[in-house]
Amino acid sequence: MASEKNKMGLVGLTTIVTVNMMGSGIIMLPASLAQTGAISLLSWIVTAIGAMCIAYAFAKCGMYCNRDGGMSAYADEAHGKSAFFIASYTYYVCLVISAVAIAVSAAGYLVPFFPWIKTTPYHTFIAVVGILVVTMVANFWGPKLTGQISAVTVWGIIIPVVGLSVAGWFWFEPKVFAEAWNPHQDTTVTAISSGIALTLWAFLGIESAGANSGAVENPKKNVPLACMLATSFTAIVYIASTSVIQGIIPNEELAKSDAPFGLVYTYMFNETVGQVITALAVIACIGSLLGWQFTNAQVSKAAADIRLFPKIFGEVSKSNAPIKGMLIMLGLELVLAIMTISPNLVSQFNILLNLAVFINMVPYILSLTGLEVILRKQNLSAKEYKTGAAIGTFAVIYSIYGVYACGQSAVFYGAILTLIGYIFYGFIAARDTKDGSVA
Repeated sequence: MASEKNKMGLVGLTTIVTVNMMGSGIIMLPASLAQTGAISLLSWIVTAIGAMCIAYAFAKCGMYCNRDGGMSAYADEAHGKSAFFIASYTYYVCLVISAVAIAVSAAGYLVPFFPWIKTTPYHTFIAVVGILVVTMVANFWGPKLTGQISAVTVWGIIIPVVGLSVAGWFWFEPKVFAEAWNPHQDTTVTAISSGIALTLWAFLGIESAGANSGAVENPKKNVPLACMLATSFTAIVYIASTSVIQGIIPNEELAKSDAPFGLVYTYMFNETVGQVITALAVIACIGSLLGWQFTNAQVSKAAADIRLFPKIFGEVSKSNAPIKGMLIMLGLELVLAIMTISPNLVSQFNILLNLAVFINMVPYILSLTGLEVILRKQNLSAKEYKTGAAIGTFAVIYSIYGVYACGQSAVFYGAILTLIGYIFYGFIAARDTKDGSVA
């Protein structure tokens, strides 16, 4: 255990949580949100409140549940072993989908440098496959290299986004923003719902907020506070950057852009600066994808180690990398890339995003509903229990709203993918049953 002297303070933890959330999730969102209009700003506000409740609830889970497995362990507390498996399975599926979505984002930002990528859907597919393969192979050298690369590349998107949030207002035109407010004349409720899944996507990863509570000074105070501060700061940056970009680029042009942050810096300065920002965004995407590929390989390895996934996922190389599991994951990603291929990169990104958000809400809801059980097992004051339970319940309600906002298609296919997981669990449950015999 780390000594108190070597433990992380509030500022350090807040910084880490902020960096974890602000990966490549924001990179294509301005173009996606522009399809609804600047009124999608209201979606950010609703999502920010929901995300802060989710962050707080996960921080509490992480503080009081010391079992291995993260969200899966929290789910087990309330729903048992099957929930542990389904939470692991759906999170795994979500990260497979997310990896393809990030690869699509990277392909979009590569178009200014390699125009052939967008000439046909087949060329787009080749680019996405190349990005997935390169980032997967890079993980073969183990966690140390992955961590070093990801820690640097994430700043390729954080710096431009934060910079736009601060400096972009000098180029902001109220008239352009007003014209972009509600171009399709949607009702406020419809406009908010259409942007919820998109904005929620940008906060995925918030579930890791309480993971390092053992290395933090005064975790009961600092972990929830760091989660709230990091989520609030991230929300402010997201809202500011997407708002200012809609006041610089005409909405119709923004909605069709494959590289919105590169485009806005071209508007603000010149094409050269825009290409530099685009290159930084590509680097950030590659680094983010590298990290998510590694995370998913570890999720499947952890499940294999407790015999919930096939043992092949748990086999590691000399570099401590589960290469066989990674190759299986790569195969699934390539199949998904084929199934969702589209002549429009923004359209393909949106399809994958909605499906990923729905799938990810399954482990969210399963784990967040375990919070009350976790709190009950602690010697807490009535006030702390009631506060945690109330915020956790609101986080679950918001997560259910996130499911609704994903749309019928995402819910339909996501539900099928989730139910397929129960087929796998049936074999696992049968394997572990000691009573009875097979003729």
